[in-house]
Amino acid sequence: MKIQSMQDLKKEMLSVARGERKASVDVAQISFESVEAVIRVLTPENRFLLATIDQKKPASVADLAKLVKRAEPNVSRTLGKLEALGFVRLRPGAGKAKIPEVAIHHLTVDMDICLQQDRVAVA
Repeated sequence: MKIQSMQDLKKEMLSVARGERKASVDVAQISFESVEAVIRVLTPENRFLLATIDQKKPASVADLAKLVKRAEPNVSRTLGKLEALGFVRLRPGAGKAKIPEVAIHHLTVDMDICLQQDRVAVA
């Protein structure tokens, strides 16, 4: 996971496309515009969802929806976003079921409050 403005990401992509430089080693990492953007994803509701997955180990998205007392389509949509951001994995289960798993347990933010050169490390 890395912190990179959309403007910087665009410059980097265009430079690579033009052959001016090679793609960086972290090119496949998920990129957030700011630390604040990461924090906005980790709402109390989403953290509760992640904690429930980690502690209860639901066998499917439907089971998870029951555990958190939310509609299954709502839970599925939230899990899709969390999966796209790397916080969750959805493994194939029985039939069409998907088994949610927490992919990131710890997130460390390193902020230089004067230079705005923030870094995020995950474990």
